[in-house]
Amino acid sequence: MVDKLTALRQQRNDPLAKAHFYSSSGANAGLACIYGANIFGCRATIVTPLSTSAFLIAKLKQAGAVEVIQHGNTWPQADEYLRETVMMRPGTTDDDDESRIYVPPFDAPEIWQGNAGIMYEIVRQLGEAISHYPMNTATTTTSTSTSTTDENTAVEHAPNIDAVVCSVGGGSLFCGLMQAIEELQMKDRTQVITVEADGVDSLAQSVAKRERITLSRIGSLATSLGARKVAQRAFEYGLEKHVRTVVLSDAEAIRACRRFADEEHYLVELACSVCPALCYSGKLAELIPGFNENTVVVIVVCGGSNISFEMMGKYLATL
Repeated sequence: MVDKLTALRQQRNDPLAKAHFYSSSGANAGLACIYGANIFGCRATIVTPLSTSAFLIAKLKQAGAVEVIQHGNTWPQADEYLRETVMMRPGTTDDDDESRIYVPPFDAPEIWQGNAGIMYEIVRQLGEAISHYPMNTATTTTSTSTSTTDENTAVEHAPNIDAVVCSVGGGSLFCGLMQAIEELQMKDRTQVITVEADGVDSLAQSVAKRERITLSRIGSLATSLGARKVAQRAFEYGLEKHVRTVVLSDAEAIRACRRFADEEHYLVELACSVCPALCYSGKLAELIPGFNENTVVVIVVCGGSNISFEMMGKYLATL
């Protein structure tokens, strides 16, 4: 969004030029689009599938969307309607000075670039943590550059990271992490473990069949992972030898949601809790060769907005 708005203002030679952002997501990407638009003093319209819950629709409106439209049974249908119908509508008085900008929820290099920053932060913070917490792991030089930029400083003496665990929906978080791991020259020593819920496991099925498949339906409560087809780049990354795909049940995600809230005091949605579920189930040790007390594993806790105490109570009642 920043790059597109900057380009628009440069093109118009107007540092105050406004845009109207449009995105097709009823979950966290839609909320992020609205948040970004608010920061820049712009408007945002969101189109969601009919399956989007009233809970999330209310959140999108409360966040400041000027319009929230429900259309189609699946995200691709909602996305097509947004691009081909909503964004093509005749303008109103409010639209006269606004350019319409499409914001894809996951399949875009600029989103991956933003998510890549997470890995740089992890490397820098783990490097700093060594001075505060005992860590029996060697440090490795990952950059030979003499540059004094923050980015290079963060990676010059980073500890070995044996594995990074992240959940996958459309694949933007996964793509960003993989991009950064390549840039940081960590592929030979850092395994990436992707976690999906059964019923929204488009990446795992694609990797198993070695072709990008489309799920026939969304069959999990972890609906924020409900992309029926992952991004092409995510599929390509999934085939790399240092990547493992794991599929867990909704029940495992629900139990992990409760345990994570009890132990860490954070309430996260099921699309996120599948990651700590990998640890709680004991399956993590099976995926990392030589796993022991000195193994360094980073769990990306992405949080999510599709959760409340009431929802968690209903989930627990299904166990």
